[in-house]
Amino acid sequence: MLKLSLGPILYYWPRDTVMKFYEDVAKSPVDIVYLGETVCSRRHELRQGDWLALAELLASAGKQAVLSTQALLESTADVTTLRRVAENGRFMVEANDMGAVHCLSGNTPFVAGPHLNVYNPDTLGLLHDLGASRWVMPLEMGKLGLDLMLKSRPAGLETEVFAYGRMPLAFSARCFTARNRNLPKDNCQFSCIDHPDGLLMQTRESESFLVLNGIQTQSALVYNLAAELGGMEAMGVDVVRISPQSLHTEQVIAAFDAVRRDPTQACEAAESLREWMPADPCDGYWHGKPGLEQSTEKAA
Repeated sequence: MLKLSLGPILYYWPRDTVMKFYEDVAKSPVDIVYLGETVCSRRHELRQGDWLALAELLASAGKQAVLSTQALLESTADVTTLRRVAENGRFMVEANDMGAVHCLSGNTPFVAGPHLNVYNPDTLGLLHDLGASRWVMPLEMGKLGLDLMLKSRPAGLETEVFAYGRMPLAFSARCFTARNRNLPKDNCQFSCIDHPDGLLMQTRESESFLVLNGIQTQSALVYNLAAELGGMEAMGVDVVRISPQSLHTEQVIAAFDAVRRDPTQACEAAESLREWMPADPCDGYWHGKPGLEQSTEKAA
């Protein structure tokens, strides 16, 4: 049976909200939980000690806790934080840039995160040789590309697919949430905390286009591959990832758990998930189409 993972919280939530969120996650059916600040080092509601305490809480509940590293490092302080995470000595680490891979290589097994952008078997083999025990498929890769990767992946290397949530598409040295308020990045006044699911950006025709989340740009639509879980398992995928949202994450986890146990519920669950989404669904990348598209047969 597929394992369920919960990705790191990509947004800036108040400390009490985060603590309550993971207390609930500890009671949920997810198998793996990724923790830590992966977007912006200015977000300090939780410190490393807090993330380690949450990892212990989740481990005691039977979950595999994994500490995720920041995707875009911009300062010496960021590198220091990265080394502390890599050298924690207790929990597995998800490497989201090659600096993290360098810190972990030869020392401990790690997860090759989605932002490493692994698109060919040679790179996948290299990461496995460096110590990766699991890799996360890039968001823009479709099922045909994944199938080719799976046919040549090294033995024992687990494969994880981002299967639900707004897609983290890009990172920038600029903070667009601060810019939206005419604030400089270094004096952002922690504007992200006012947008628990990011700041929606619309076109001039008032159509939802992207979501600004500090230095990260996300899709406005919600990637939803619940209807594809049976096919993924048959292909050899080991883990499917759900990305947290501010409301109804518990219901989303329950829907995915039901589908992995009974794939015949897939289409029904995919449709019922619309009630819990902050925006309309999409699955274009999975089918080799523009990412914001929703396959016709699922939308009908």
